[in-house]
Amino acid sequence: MAAASEESVKLDGNDKTANATSQQTHTTQNKKPICVIVLGMAGSGKTTFVQRITAHLHTHKTPPYVINLDPAVHEVPFPANIDIRDTVNYKEVMKQYSLGPNGGIVTSLNLFATRFDQVMGFLEKRSQQCKHVLLDTPGQIEVFTWSASGSIITETLASSMPTVVVYVMDTARNVNPVTFMSNMLYACSILYKTKLPFVVVMNKTDIVDHRFAVEWMTDFEAFQEALEQETSYVSNLTVHESHPGRVLLQPHVLPLQSRSYLICVGVSAVTGAGIPEFFDAIDKAAEEYERDYKPAYERLRKEREDTVLAEQEAQLKKLSVDVGAGDTLSLDAKASLLSSQVTSSHKSSAMYLTPGAGDNDDSDSDTGCTQDDEDLEEKKEYESFKRFLVREKAKGKSSKPADT
Repeated sequence: MAAASEESVKLDGNDKTANATSQQTHTTQNKKPICVIVLGMAGSGKTTFVQRITAHLHTHKTPPYVINLDPAVHEVPFPANIDIRDTVNYKEVMKQYSLGPNGGIVTSLNLFATRFDQVMGFLEKRSQQCKHVLLDTPGQIEVFTWSASGSIITETLASSMPTVVVYVMDTARNVNPVTFMSNMLYACSILYKTKLPFVVVMNKTDIVDHRFAVEWMTDFEAFQEALEQETSYVSNLTVHESHPGRVLLQPHVLPLQSRSYLICVGVSAVTGAGIPEFFDAIDKAAEEYERDYKPAYERLRKEREDTVLAEQEAQLKKLSVDVGAGDTLSLDAKASLLSSQVTSSHKSSAMYLTPGAGDNDDSDSDTGCTQDDEDLEEKKEYESFKRFLVREKAKGKSSKPADT
């Protein structure tokens, strides 16, 4: 009897282990990849950063699914699974619709967004094979952030899988406190608009260490001291108590640095420094999505589905009255009418896009900036960088112990 009971206990233990293993396998299979949307100002190093993290994931035998959303880029330095240039010819769009460079990018994104359901189908098929989905966006940040197509793409991804917004900053250019404040306010606006987990990437740390920016973000007095040392007209305005920049910076930027809203990571897309810390931040942001953001998006999706169903019912009732002269139609008649309506709408909205590879048309038009303006801007940034180095040198001297 004792042997039989021991054997039954052993079998029960094996059953529990098998059940736990099967549950863990089922959870792993159902886990969806993390979608990383990379945003940033022109020249901040977004594309180079995407190339670096793509190479990092390939090195660790976890290749990502990469999507390029910049129709105006001449060359993509990473392997892209989906490239908008293969679907939309950017320069042809500019010619056909008589648009400038930014208008051509917006229209190309709008055309691509009308078929984004096909992209979601590809992502669903590859969801069990990759852990990350990377999206490289156009250099003109406002084109994606504030356009209808950008909202459609972001909300579609966020409603289907864990989505994280990554804002890339050029650390070397942000040694100027005014530029830093502008970047922070823009980051806040994107955070409030997307309502998604947010990671700030301080890029180009191989040129300038990002610790000064972290200090400014956590200590307003240190930022104010650096701002007072600037001699430009704009910096003098921001020092004033009633200036909107000073008023906006305190309530919006400082609460973010409680680390409950904003995660900041310093990386170098050239050397690869800080990339492991970046993926740790992405994992934390994905957990934040599952905990705080996913319920809201599921509720939003359910509300939209209910709205679509209500509109379909209203259309069926209207068709019943119009076609049947007040008589109730049968279910078969309703189905045929609805299917014919859907078919006609698909025919009317059919879109034929030409591939965009191998284009040898004229180069992009001028942006309107003169050489004198660029030289003046470079001179201002050089002077600001010199003052930054003087401050850092003074801090280093003050931190050394006095000679005895």
